Amino acid sequence: MAGLSKLKQGWQTLRAQLHPLASRLAEDPGYRLRSLAEVDRAADLGFRLDVNQATVDDWLRLPGISIRQAQVLTQLRQSGLQFYALEDIAAALGVPPSQLQPLAKVLAFCYYDRGNPWQLQRVNLNQANAAQLCQVPAISPALAQGIIAERHWRGPFQHLGDFQRRLQLSAEIMATLMHHLQC
Repeated sequence: MAGLSKLKQGWQTLRAQLHPLASRLAEDPGYRLRSLAEVDRAADLGFRLDVNQATVDDWLRLPGISIRQAQVLTQLRQSGLQFYALEDIAAALGVPPSQLQPLAKVLAFCYYDRGNPWQLQRVNLNQANAAQLCQVPAISPALAQGIIAERHWRGPFQHLGDFQRRLQLSAEIMATLMHHLQC
């Protein structure tokens, strides 16, 4: 068993030496690709961005995507829109598809059936009303009202860590909630 572990470590070291980008992508989940050449290398290494699950930070990993564009794409996705092709993203951003074509190698257009009862549906903390929040396991009517009050008082939640901190929720509660919520 120890031999297998050493072999795996050796392989990872060799891969990092041969492909420094592979090491950066593996070690830093927020690493931003710096050029279209890096996009090509990342694609060859298996890097993919699921456009129908991507966050603002995910979009910003791609060269040429501005923060405003990332916000637009994320807001559209959170509103229920799904992207099926590169042309959909281009239309949402108001740019020609040819401008985004160099990124196509790393974009994955996965389909999520929102009506499928087996697929977990996440509730948006910044948009949900009290009734929608109460449908989430571990959210009582009192907690739902607290979420809405906090949102109105201090503004939208930036991420789930911000939500946990602002409402002073335990790790155990967050372990349950994080699979049902998004910001």
